Amino acid sequence: MDNLRGDIFGGLTCTVVGLPVALAFGVASGLGPTAGMYGAIAVGFFASVFGGTRSQISGPTGPMAIAMAVIVTSHANTLAEAFTIVMLAGFLQAALGLARIGRFVAYTPYSVISGFMTGIGVIIMIVQIAPFLGSPVAVGGVIGAVNSLENAVTNVNFHALAVAAVTLVVGILWPRPFRKILPAPLAAMIVGCALGILWLNDLPIIGEVPTGLPDLQFPAFSVGFILNALQPALVLALLGSIDSLLTSLIADSLTRTRHNPNRELIGQGIGNMIAGLVGGLPGAGATLGTVVNIRSGGNTQLSGAIRAGVLLALVLGLGRYVEAIPHAVLAGILMKVGWDIMDWRFVKRVHQLPREHLLVMVITLR
Repeated sequence: MDNLRGDIFGGLTCTVVGLPVALAFGVASGLGPTAGMYGAIAVGFFASVFGGTRSQISGPTGPMAIAMAVIVTSHANTLAEAFTIVMLAGFLQAALGLARIGRFVAYTPYSVISGFMTGIGVIIMIVQIAPFLGSPVAVGGVIGAVNSLENAVTNVNFHALAVAAVTLVVGILWPRPFRKILPAPLAAMIVGCALGILWLNDLPIIGEVPTGLPDLQFPAFSVGFILNALQPALVLALLGSIDSLLTSLIADSLTRTRHNPNRELIGQGIGNMIAGLVGGLPGAGATLGTVVNIRSGGNTQLSGAIRAGVLLALVLGLGRYVEAIPHAVLAGILMKVGWDIMDWRFVKRVHQLPREHLLVMVITLR
């Protein structure tokens, strides 16, 4: 019963947190926000059901969105060709899993995992500074977020700052005995939304959520195109595989479990094949969503399936119920997530590390 409650809370919390991210990555890829939603649903569901990491949340990620933008502009003349490359990449990922290539991730040094975790945590907090202060979410990733800091600091929306700060405080101080009933991130979201919607309004919000079922994208099968598509598809497959397996290692470190890397690649591959078929953005294991899920109590594949189901319900017409959620609320939650994901145990001992281990960690963090 506790597992079911945790999976439901985890799925609901990371749905709301991940919704604007999926929409933003869809726009960044050049395919539009709807593609981000379809990708989050397809990859999220099938990677959870067929994957090998119990608490992993999958969907569009920054690296996959940027890679897809390059594919759209440089390797495909039509959307059908672009989505064919996505399907081919998913097939290659599944083939890597069947060939048992995923097992080699077990040899990843801990300094790499620590650097990756700490780097992701720092990135999450930097990107959330602008919405925490009431400015719109910056485009362009970390560089865009840094460039927007001056404007955000000089044009603080104090209503948004108050909402974000209250959300963060609730997330930090939510009493431990209550967390089995209502996880801290979800409690923080409820309090922050009540404050931002009912009292301190006039804040940037999630806004309109795309609705409607996707049109199936039939693959382009000409021999010449398939041969030219192999190279970008292989890059997409390898990028998604590395992204997913590193996130799996982070999930392992947070839950003290052990994932099945080959099964994870098969699940990710199936998810990306379906994403290409429905016109969705390709995805991978999402570190942010996975950490939010775990912190909210999600600990089985059911949480990822629930998240995908809720996103599908939003696409089918329930999106209007989350459109009014302020970005400041999400920023307050994600600030706590970014802080928690940093590997403080390793960072505190950084002065004791051998020089070569420290170098590997810093390179990975950068």
